[in-house]
Amino acid sequence: MSTSRRTLPLLIALAAVAAAGYAGWQHFFPATGDDGFASGNGRIEATEIDVATKIGGRLDAVSVREGDDVSSGQVLARVDTAALEADLHAAEAQLIQARANRDAAQAAIAQRQSDVAAADALVSQRESQMQLAEKDIERTQRLVDKGFISTQKLDVDRNARQSAQDATRAAQSQRQGARSAVDAARAAAAQASAAIEAAQARVERLQVDLRDADIKAPADGRVLYRLAEPGEVLAAGGKVLTLLDITDVYMTIFLPTSQAGRVAIGSEARIVLDVRPDISIPATVSFVSPQAQFTPKSVETQAEREKLMFRVRVKIAPELLKAYAKQVKTGLPGVAWIRLDPAAPWPARLPPPVKSGD
Repeated sequence: MSTSRRTLPLLIALAAVAAAGYAGWQHFFPATGDDGFASGNGRIEATEIDVATKIGGRLDAVSVREGDDVSSGQVLARVDTAALEADLHAAEAQLIQARANRDAAQAAIAQRQSDVAAADALVSQRESQMQLAEKDIERTQRLVDKGFISTQKLDVDRNARQSAQDATRAAQSQRQGARSAVDAARAAAAQASAAIEAAQARVERLQVDLRDADIKAPADGRVLYRLAEPGEVLAAGGKVLTLLDITDVYMTIFLPTSQAGRVAIGSEARIVLDVRPDISIPATVSFVSPQAQFTPKSVETQAEREKLMFRVRVKIAPELLKAYAKQVKTGLPGVAWIRLDPAAPWPARLPPPVKSGD
């Protein structure tokens, strides 16, 4: 056999390998035919939201199932509230009692202030009596000095002055006691007011807990996982559901440094899904990683994984997602195209973009 005949099968095999390699390259890195564009493979993803309980307790009901579409604010599940309602009744009773104590303390303040006024009047009376007794002693002393009366009258007046002094000191002590009673009544009123605030705060907290017993959807989405069933006892923060936020749908691709460096946040992009090659989905660049990384095995070939790539996220417009909410599905593979040059026209090979009114 001639040498040319022996090498012919080898050449054919090499050509087949080259063709397969080229086809693989075209699949994983479709050429744009224009330096103004970049593209990469990825899958449709959406933000996952864990819906959990704020309070611990027995799960009373779960009103949705996996695959159900939910709207923001919709009640998805409920925690049993029997114990909370009992605590609320007790707190409301404590609030009523605290208000009654405050009213009683305020009435006591008024009473003690009246006692102070009466004590002030008594002190004034006793001081007047003491002044009168002093004057009587002065007059009696002059008469005794002149020999008009005996010293017995002077002794009587002195005893009267001493009694007046004692009565004055007693009245002053009584007034001081009345003033202290006013201070005590005011302190009791302040304590009652603080007790009202504490009881009111407890009532409000329990009312918030009762509202939080209704577990609501934080955003429009779709139930991905139902993680708990009615009757289960969950701690605070226990997960009940996992939602897909269908208003935040995106595709992640990986680009080399030469292309990633030209991508700007907000750049126009289009996504072509494998299942719908006849249309492209308008999107924008929402994130470019600040650090290069090795791309995942599921995205690139072994040769390309040896290169550092930048993770880029292109996000589908929320208004478009709202129009096609029922058709939104995660995990679908496709190719994302990014316009690097704002002046470059979109390649003719790309299918027409879908519109929200279509």
